[in-house]
Amino acid sequence: MPRPRKWRKVCCLPDSSRFGPLDVPIEGDFFVTMTVDEYETIRLIDLEGLSQEECAGQMKVARTTVQGIYSEARKKLAESLVNGKVLRIEGGDYKLCDGDGELCVDCRCPRRSFNGLL
Repeated sequence: MPRPRKWRKVCCLPDSSRFGPLDVPIEGDFFVTMTVDEYETIRLIDLEGLSQEECAGQMKVARTTVQGIYSEARKKLAESLVNGKVLRIEGGDYKLCDGDGELCVDCRCPRRSFNGLL
């Protein structure tokens, strides 16, 4: 029996869940789907400048898990850009932090700054 998948802590959902070329048909094989936890690793590592180890601490998973998630996310970004596919962000094994509770301790959550905590 396989181990159950561990939930990954995600601070916020993207404001937009679809990105890509404007001239692509909506149906067919023109989509690449990135999970919310893959989006979070891109946000934390590439935008916030965290190391994979720091990202793992924030997401409450092992560094090797973050390494795998990040690698898949980069492949999906590249496929979208190079092949002109629409990138959709949806699904995954994650729990959204509330910006104030136990899931949001010592993190760079955008929600915390709205609560005056940063």
